Amino acid sequence: MSEKESYARDRVSFGVIASAAVVVLIIVVGIFVFIGRDDSGSRGDKAAAAGSGAEGFATPDVDILGRRVDIPNNPAGQPLPQDPTRQRKPSDADWLTAAPEGTTAPHGWQRVYGASVPFSTSDGPTRIEDGLAVGYSHTPQGAVLAAAQITYRLNARPADRDLYVRQVRVSAQQIAAYDKALSQDKLPEQQPDKITKYFVASDAFRVENYADDLAIIQFATRGPAVDGKPLWAALRLVMIWDAGDWRLKPAVSTNAQTEYVESLNGWTKW
Repeated sequence: MSEKESYARDRVSFGVIASAAVVVLIIVVGIFVFIGRDDSGSRGDKAAAAGSGAEGFATPDVDILGRRVDIPNNPAGQPLPQDPTRQRKPSDADWLTAAPEGTTAPHGWQRVYGASVPFSTSDGPTRIEDGLAVGYSHTPQGAVLAAAQITYRLNARPADRDLYVRQVRVSAQQIAAYDKALSQDKLPEQQPDKITKYFVASDAFRVENYADDLAIIQFATRGPAVDGKPLWAALRLVMIWDAGDWRLKPAVSTNAQTEYVESLNGWTKW
């Protein structure tokens, strides 16, 4: 590691880039090191269940960076009307670099269980099914949306077993480790606001590799400046196309798949 990289890492605290760094909680399968627990989790679940059939939006809010985030009446989120004709095709020049449509408009980023997650009008999610956002297009944009949705939802609600089993590509051994952690009460039902407030929208993404069955995605999330220069935490995620939708493939390393970048050149902004 260079002296510059070491200095940058020393200067980067939990702060704003917790939204990228905290994903190690679930992404590293079998390693459950949670930075917060909250006894009100069960009460949050009851509230979520009570509002699960609601539609529309409450008054919008702003995140810790001062950006708009919409509040769906259904705590699991509100899918937007879809226009599949707006999806990119492999023959398009921007097949790998285009952003999904609708995320920069009102309702494009919604606060779901405390975390800001993206909803598009072109590539999904198309519906909420048993509290899970599902129905992503078989495109790079669909993979990007699914990666952001699944990662943040699972880190906001680590004890959501249905989400873990259905939307993460896990082995029987990994499920057993997860169930053991559940039985030992190691997984919070709902992370407290002091944690989820840092799960903010990423500034940009990059599709490193894409095939019909696998996509490698990076998200760049804004962090504190170092020596007056902007800094982003770049988190790498792997998505698998399985049974007609995208699922998250957990990292096999105990090291967070995060690096720090000083420029968004070559990245796609939402």
